[in-house]
Amino acid sequence: MGIKVAKFGGSSVADVIQLRKMKEIIESDPERRYIIVSAPGKRFDNDNKITDILYLCHTHMEHNLPYDQLLQVIHDRFTVTAVNLGITVDFTEDFKKISEDLKAGCSSDYAASRGEYLSAKLVAAYLGYDFLDAADMIFFDSKGKFLAEETNEELAACLKEHERAVIPGFYGTVMGEGEIKTFSRGGSDITGSIVARAVEADVYENWTDVSGFLMADPRIVENPRPIHEISYKELRELSYMGASVLHEDAINPARIANIPINIRNTNDPEDPGTVIKAHHEDKESNDIITGIAGKRDFSVFAIYKNMMGGEKGFVRKLLGIIEDFGCSFEHIPSGIDTVSVVMSNKEIDGRHDEFMEAFQKQLEPDSLECLENMALIATVGYGMNRRKGVAAKLITALAEADVNLRMIEQGSSEINIIVGVEDHDFETAIRAIYDAFTK
Repeated sequence: MGIKVAKFGGSSVADVIQLRKMKEIIESDPERRYIIVSAPGKRFDNDNKITDILYLCHTHMEHNLPYDQLLQVIHDRFTVTAVNLGITVDFTEDFKKISEDLKAGCSSDYAASRGEYLSAKLVAAYLGYDFLDAADMIFFDSKGKFLAEETNEELAACLKEHERAVIPGFYGTVMGEGEIKTFSRGGSDITGSIVARAVEADVYENWTDVSGFLMADPRIVENPRPIHEISYKELRELSYMGASVLHEDAINPARIANIPINIRNTNDPEDPGTVIKAHHEDKESNDIITGIAGKRDFSVFAIYKNMMGGEKGFVRKLLGIIEDFGCSFEHIPSGIDTVSVVMSNKEIDGRHDEFMEAFQKQLEPDSLECLENMALIATVGYGMNRRKGVAAKLITALAEADVNLRMIEQGSSEINIIVGVEDHDFETAIRAIYDAFTK
């Protein structure tokens, strides 16, 4: 029998209805042996996530304000859920310890992690699986860096002793100290990927409230096509450009072990979702692109200097100026006598004039221009490097949509083309590119 690791997010464990859906999904496939859960999310629009209430408890503790009622809200929610599921779970000692730890001045990481801890205990009792505390198997160093190899070794050894288990996501402990430490980003998604690697899973299923990824932002493009399969490399390109996808930290452990990740919808379990694979499978397909994503609020410093290519150290001096400002850049497209620096306006922080002055003084360009309020759009797909005229098709689509193209750059891997347009043309440009490659 194979092994599937299944992670269920906050929306999937939010209430009795969702938990029953989760159980039905797990029991429909005996290969789903290791389950990772988040803390319960919102049950309705004006509801509160359990994690947010726990953070609030910690804030009250820090300011010497009463938090007992807040903690009782959480206690009641878990207790009522257990009763409605028809199971017996005694949370009394758990909440007694949480209250004592808050009084003793526990960390915010510890307080927040209790949502996942309690959720996993509830789900384990509901499924009849073993409960395993992530604190005993997932490790960080004293500076908060995740210890991948130490964790993998401990997890693999521990999980071999358990045929089926539920593990709380989001946290671990500082190795040798026992202090609770949470992942800064990606939370339970990261835990699921780590567990999948440790048990050498056939697939890591990430169950959420959407049916995988879409080719474009549905707030911009009406009913965009779903992405059924995507490579890690394509996903990284889209994620970098702002697509709402799994964080890289949640992908990396599965990528290392060459384990596919399947994004699934708890509310629509029959939908196959999106499969993320380590490598793109070179097969016949009419799809030229995989997806489109973009971000607003960039500035482009366009520098022209005659015979720039023959001037030694020019780009080094350019990058040195950016480093002196304590900033990073997004892209540096260049020509024979031109180079442009694309930077986030957040990085620049209103210092456009200071950058212009530094570039002028240290680089002595023949001309220097700053284009503010720019947007970047990435068109990504392995099909692009096998088809002629892709860039021409994209440029034509923008021209026909009356979008002024200010910059174009193709990555060395030839799976993405990035264009720069003015902010006000952002949505028009995305729709134009999507229509050009899907109709």
